[in-house]
Amino acid sequence: MNSESEEYKTTSCCRTPADAQMNENKSQHSCCKLDSYNWLENIDEILGERKFDCVEIRFKNSRKDFFTVPKGLELKCGDIVAVEASPGHDIGWVSLTGETAKLQMYRKNKGIISEELKKVYRIARQGDIDKWNSVSAMEKDTMIKTRRFIGQLNLDMKINDVEYQGDGTKAIFYYTADERVDFRQLIKILADEFNIRIEMKQIGVRQESGKLGGIGPCGRELCCSSWITNFKSVSTVSARTQNLSLNPQKLAGQCGKLKCCLNFEQETYVEEAAKFPDTRIPLRTKIGDATFMKMDTLRGIMWYSFLNGGESFVELSRDAVNEIIQQNKKNIIPESLDAFTAVEVEGIKFDNVTGQDDLTRFDNVDKRKHKSKFRNKSKNFKGNRNQNNFKESGQRNNDNKNVNE
Repeated sequence: MNSESEEYKTTSCCRTPADAQMNENKSQHSCCKLDSYNWLENIDEILGERKFDCVEIRFKNSRKDFFTVPKGLELKCGDIVAVEASPGHDIGWVSLTGETAKLQMYRKNKGIISEELKKVYRIARQGDIDKWNSVSAMEKDTMIKTRRFIGQLNLDMKINDVEYQGDGTKAIFYYTADERVDFRQLIKILADEFNIRIEMKQIGVRQESGKLGGIGPCGRELCCSSWITNFKSVSTVSARTQNLSLNPQKLAGQCGKLKCCLNFEQETYVEEAAKFPDTRIPLRTKIGDATFMKMDTLRGIMWYSFLNGGESFVELSRDAVNEIIQQNKKNIIPESLDAFTAVEVEGIKFDNVTGQDDLTRFDNVDKRKHKSKFRNKSKNFKGNRNQNNFKESGQRNNDNKNVNE
């Protein structure tokens, strides 16, 4: 029994369990981005009420759905269960139960206990898990063979993953394609080859990147593969709001689309940008009008330049610009902008690292190191040679001295 308990701890809930595992809360840890923390787990016991009779079940490839639980069946988060499928049955993990599942159903507009919801049959038996393990082991070979068939048919599509149903009677093929693909002939070939029911499901390039994984330019694991499950559209408006350069090479992620992280700080930038005055309004002074050039949204700094002042910028705080605009509305024209120059505020400063991510930035350093090493070697060689010459000359002088004596 102890060996089995150790097996539970080492097995990841992101894959099918080992044959020796018992079916008891084996995925309480958070090793999968689909895991959910049930923060209302014990609320039913506190209130003394019956548990909500619907649970959320998660499957492979970011699939989640709600199922009704029959009376007398107690489920906990992490239990592996057999659920109703079309056709046959499927195997999944219980991700949410009780009041948390009810709130999640409301959030996803699923309603409460609909007749359309499928049912949980039972807690998965050892035979169910063995069957699940056997069909899951076939997924990689099935994907490789399917790619070969696609190449033979010259179809413009890419198979990213294959997911077998728990009972092995059906398989979902996830693919990406730029245009509409006629894969009717492919389905016939796959059905004859694998003797299963085929379902083709198209996914986007963001989902594909999440399946493949990788390291982003920030040095961390890709957000799409580590925690993002709902992909939102990203537009260049986010880059403009954050005053970023509209460079596709800088803004695009590994999927070729705009980076999802552009949306992370968008609300903060929009909120801070609303506090700035209209940048189209010039600042009138007795030495001329100053026009807006750029601004630092988070620091609240704006830069203005005079039409006849060349390339020199005047740094002003957001409050100072508002004050000048209010004075101009009252026909009060200040002498210059020197009295309103922004005072440097101590705080977090961000260095401009543009251009430092070039792949060839260390080439000159390596050349300098190589030259310095060469110089050191030549100096050592010359020093050793001079020292050897000195020793040889001294030896000759001693020999001559001995001969003369």
